[in-house]
Amino acid sequence: MFRNRIVCFFSEAQSEQPIIYRLVKDFDLVINILKADINPRKEGYLVVELSGEKDHYEAGLEFLKDLGVRVEPLSQTISWNQDICTQCGACVSFCPTGALNIDRSTMEVSFDNSKCVVCGMCLDCCPTRAVVVYFNIAAPLEHL
Repeated sequence: MFRNRIVCFFSEAQSEQPIIYRLVKDFDLVINILKADINPRKEGYLVVELSGEKDHYEAGLEFLKDLGVRVEPLSQTISWNQDICTQCGACVSFCPTGALNIDRSTMEVSFDNSKCVVCGMCLDCCPTRAVVVYFNIAAPLEHL
């Protein structure tokens, strides 16, 4: 099974269509919505993880592009700086996936990037700002 994370940028007209339904129904893809934002003008973005057969995935991407949805690979990541982390564990209680974890025997915090869905819950709770997000997508920052 093929799996990839992408960012879809929508216009008002595109946000009115059942795009996710079509990806599931017509292309047999499993959709995991990681983050989404639609502004009052009904424009926005959707960060998703798509899973399915590789040919179905590629056909689904073509479907999105044919609709005029701008599709880009997700190049957003959380970075945890162990050197400035005070091991307070505040971030661990906010991490929904367990990417940030605390070893109860040593009380040391660790980070597993493969579990991270870049939800951003950990960003504001870190008192030393040891957790930061990096965006590397070709989109204006006001969309993010």
